[in-house]
Order: sequence, then C-alpha cells, then structure tokens
Amino acid sequence: MENKRDLLIELGLEEVPAQYVTNAMNQLTEKLSKWLESSKISFGAVKSYSTPRRLAVLVQDVAEKQENIEEEAKGPAKKIALNEDGSWSKAAIGFTKGQGASVEDIYFKEINGVEYVHVQKFIKGTETKELLKEVANIITGLTFPKNMRWGSEEMRFIRPIKWLIALFGDEIIPFEITKVQTGRTTYGHRFLGGKTEIASPLHYEEILKNEFVIVDPVKRKEDIRSQLRKLEQDNNWVIPVDEDLLEEVNNLVEYPTALFGSFEDEYLALPDEVLVTTMREHQRYFPVRNSEGQLQPNFVTVRNGNAEHLENVARGNEKVLRARLSDADFFYKEDLKLNIDDAVSKLNNIVFHEELGTLGEKVLRVVNLSGKIAEELNFSTEEKENVNRAAAICKFDLVTQMVNEFPELQGNIGEKYAKLSGENDSVSTAINEHYMPRHAEDASPSTNVGAALALADKLDTIAGFFAIDKIPTGSQDPYALRRQASGIVQILLSKKWNISLPVLFELALANYSQFNIEKAKQDLVSFFKLRLKYVLAEHHIRHDLVEAVLESTNQEVNSLIARAEVLEREAENEEFKEVVEALSRVMNIAKSAEKIDIDSALFENESEKLLYNKYLAVKDKVDQLEESTNESEAFKILASLKTEIDTYFDGTMVMSENEAIKQNRLAQMKGLSNLIQTYAKMNSIIVK
Repeated sequence: MENKRDLLIELGLEEVPAQYVTNAMNQLTEKLSKWLESSKISFGAVKSYSTPRRLAVLVQDVAEKQENIEEEAKGPAKKIALNEDGSWSKAAIGFTKGQGASVEDIYFKEINGVEYVHVQKFIKGTETKELLKEVANIITGLTFPKNMRWGSEEMRFIRPIKWLIALFGDEIIPFEITKVQTGRTTYGHRFLGGKTEIASPLHYEEILKNEFVIVDPVKRKEDIRSQLRKLEQDNNWVIPVDEDLLEEVNNLVEYPTALFGSFEDEYLALPDEVLVTTMREHQRYFPVRNSEGQLQPNFVTVRNGNAEHLENVARGNEKVLRARLSDADFFYKEDLKLNIDDAVSKLNNIVFHEELGTLGEKVLRVVNLSGKIAEELNFSTEEKENVNRAAAICKFDLVTQMVNEFPELQGNIGEKYAKLSGENDSVSTAINEHYMPRHAEDASPSTNVGAALALADKLDTIAGFFAIDKIPTGSQDPYALRRQASGIVQILLSKKWNISLPVLFELALANYSQFNIEKAKQDLVSFFKLRLKYVLAEHHIRHDLVEAVLESTNQEVNSLIARAEVLEREAENEEFKEVVEALSRVMNIAKSAEKIDIDSALFENESEKLLYNKYLAVKDKVDQLEESTNESEAFKILASLKTEIDTYFDGTMVMSENEAIKQNRLAQMKGLSNLIQTYAKMNSIIVK
C-alpha cells in the first residue's frame, strides 16, 4: 500500500487587513491544490485556515512521490527517420535520446495515412518532499490589492512574514522567504497564548485552540453567531447580523468574545441611518433592536480575547462611541439649519473634474438629461415635475456636515433631510435612489423618478469622461465607469424600459458638444457591448449568438437579452440551421449593395415579386411587435421568409448583366438584410 503523509503549510504575518484575509486564504489553498495536481501528486481532503495573523492549509493523505508516467511520444515521419540505406537518421537518433530511449525502442504508427516514429516514454516520479520546496514560490506568488516592503527586503507582500511552517508528516520541508526559515514553531494569541510546536499536521487546529486561537474561520464565525444569539435571548433583543460586518469582525479576531455596552437614550433622536452607520462602519459594532424593530440604546461588539474584565472593555467602547455620537448629534442639528436651495448653490464651489466643471454644472446637466429621459419614456406630468425637482437638488447633501463626516450616508441622509424640509416622498426617495445600484449586489431604484434620475446621473458621468477621452483601460478604472455602466444596464432591465442605448448616448453627449462626441459615441457603444457580454454570459448564451445580437441595429437592452435567449432556444431545433443559412445568404449578398431604393417595375420574375411582398408583410408585423417586445414571435416571422428566399435564389441571378436590374436586386437584398439585422446579425451565427 502506498505511503501517505499529511502536509501543513502555515504563513505567520503581522495583522492583515480584515478585507484581505479570506481571499488570501482561498488563494493559498487553490494555488497549492493546483500545484499538487499539476505535479501529479495525489492527495486527499484539503482544509483552509486563517486569522488576522496567519494563513494555513492542511492537505491530508499526500502521496510520498509523484506518479510514474508512461506515455507514448511521437517523433518524425518514417521517411525522415530512415536514411536511403535503411539506417536510422540523425533525426531519429536525436529524438530517441531526447526521450530517454534508444533506436531499438522505435515502432511506427500510421496517422492520417503517414507513418511516424513512436517510442514508449517512462518518467519516474520524484519524491514529494523534494518537490515541496517549490511551495515557497506559491507563497510569494500570492497577490493582494495593496502590498508593502519592510526592512531591506525587496519582496512586496501584504504584511511582513514573521514565521513559516512547512511540515510533511513530522518532517520539516526546508525553504526560506525574506530570511525566515521554515520550522514547526507557531504562535498563539498575541496576549493569551504563546509560542508552541506543531508535532503533527493533524494536531494543528487542536494545538492552536489551546493557545487561544480558533484557526478555522468557519468555526470562529459560528462561535460569534452563537454568542450573539445568546445575548439576544438573555436580553430579549434582536441583533440584526450584517453578513459583511460579521465577515470583517471574524477576520479581526482570533479568539472571539461578544460583549455589549450602552449609550444615552437622547441619541435615539438621531436618524437610524446615522446611528447604525456610526456603530457599524466606524466601530464595527452590531446595533441592537427590540422585537418591534426599534433601535435600542445598546450595541454589541466582539473582543479579540477571553471573557475576563469585560466590564472594562465595555466601558472603553462606550466612551469611544459616545464621542462619535456626540459629534453626529452636533452635525445633524447644524445640518437642519441649512436651506436646501442654499446648499445646492454651494455645489458651484466644488470641482467635479477639472475638465468637466463643478458639481453645480454637473447637476444642471443631470436636470437636462433626466428631463429628456422622462420625455422619451412618456412619464406623466407629475412624474416629470418630480424628476426635474429631484434632479435639481439630488446632490445637495454632499455639502452637509453629516455626509462630510460619514460619506457612506450620501443620498440616504439627503432623503431624510429632504422630507424634513417639506419635499414630497417621490422627490425625497429619488435623491437616495439616484445612487442605486451602489454596487454589484445592490438593488435598482424602485420608483420611476429615482430610476430616471439614476440613469441620468450615471450616463452623464460616463459620457463626460468619454468625451474627454478618459476611458477605462485594462484594470484601470479610476472613476468606476464600469460599475456605473453595469448599473445603467441593471436599471434598464429591472424597469423593462424600451429605450435604446444609442438614444441614451445621443441625449447624454448633447451636453458635451464642445468635444469630439462622434468618437465618444463609438467608444461608448464598444464599452457597453462589453458590459452586455457579461450579462449575456450570465444567461449562458452561446458566444456566437451573443455576437450576433450585439451586432444588431436594435440596441434596446431588454429586447437584446430576450432575442439572445430566443436564439439560444431556437438553436436546439432542427430547422434553425436552414433558417439561419437562408437569412445569412441575404445578408452576405447585401454587402455589395450601393442603394436601398427598390423599383418593383424592374422585377423580371415571380420570385422577386413574392419575396418583395413577403418582405413588406414581415416588416409591417415586426414593426408592430416592437412595442410588445415579443421577440419569440418576431423570430418566427423572420424565419417565415425562408421559403420565399430559397425560391428567389433558385430562380434569380442577383448579379445580372443588366446593371439596373443588378442594383435593384442588390437593393432588395439590402432592405431585407436591414430588416433581419434589427433582430441579429445572422451571418455571425455558427451552424453545422
């Protein structure tokens, strides 16, 4: 039976920022697993570990050596391998030497009618412990959003490396990174634990637990949840668990102990958003509510340590929070003295971008653009008025003290202040919603007014930067334009608005007529096509079908997605191939057309007339379907052209010797091609 050992790799570090811990742990696990696979070293279960001060992987049942490899190696053709006298050529001899064989091992195999030299190649597996020194390269190959250098070291890494463990069974695998040698020594909790030795990889988790480190992040997180639930039960509270906050707190501690504190009731007069943001974003506290959902004058925090002297820890946290809430209370009361229109005028003193003017100028562009969008979408008079007012004041909260102190509250506090100032609910809600979606997991605006304003704001930002040629390249996107574009697509899909991207670009770029807007328009089309490719990929649409719909002349997002889904379904049908071939034939020939005017008096045969009449009927039906966006029915109508197209080509030579007839037939093909391309560029579809 093959011998196996367990492998433990631990990387000890100075405290890693919480937001990078989980990703780094997953990277290390994935890279090590892939390396073992590519090295043909068999292994069993893999377990990942992490705390703020360590990243670790335990791999069970790792084989003692690589698998032996027996494979067939193909060499030169027989005519090259043999000299005229039948002796082996230099090419044959060189090939066999390169494979660790000799000419006696050669045999011939026929491939596609040609005989080639072959030999059986045997590669003996190397011992795993010799190969494991390469783990050093896996560690140094980890990537992070931010790196640092320390001491005289040239290597850049997330944090300085303090210790390394590399154990294969009970044997240390020797290597060094930044003058730190591998060993079996690890370190427990910074204050409660101490230096300890790992005798065997399988005992790693247990040994560290004795040193006050819960090294398994899943168990540590569940421990925190359990403690929060107990506090809820003991105090008759509801502690809403924000998963992002829990993940961050989990990566800030090695030995969690939950505790609670309190603050003065008077601070409950502050808006909930202010209290929650102060606790969650700035202090990493969990807010506390009662069974009716009302905030209570309490908070829960998680200590990196045991339960000793919790009252002292609670008092310290209360003191810090009290200072924060006192500041927030002052900012809130000062902001309430501010007139919204006065606040808007202050936006003229804030530069949005040196080439694009002030925030005040941006607001004027958004007012203009959102009004045009409301017109295009046939909003009611009331909705148009609300869009106009919301657009005019949508950025006013950026000059408030509260947003200056808590940037996370932009829009949110604007809605609150707008309501307190007497603005109607639709306008107030739109001020908050116009930032939505704020990130990939965020919802779209729920109201028409908020959605129109969000579209206008995002479109103006993207159009402005494209107008001044500040286009994202590679991984560089300093103005988050990709996120804004994804937000636009998300809004259009969620609201099911029938407005095309080129129309939106035209409206947005009208505010930038001093720049080269034709180039900007072309760049915007390419930019948004990439965003739509990602959306279509999420819908599991075939690559060629994606290209076909993206090259259509109808760039309305909802219709585009629906057409791609229809083509994906139709591609499973037997008749799809013949339909696509017929429609593609028209589009291919139409490339030679010089005009689009069709003169029916120049038709020479019945098939020309039949196809023309069918074209007119189909065009009329497709035009009628545009409003209902019934893309499945539209495809069936286009597919019905196949019979007339086949009949046409059976009896008609498009490239007639008569120039007038030839151009008329090409014009007929062009008109038909234009109609087909409103649905998809059919000649981009691969059919077999």
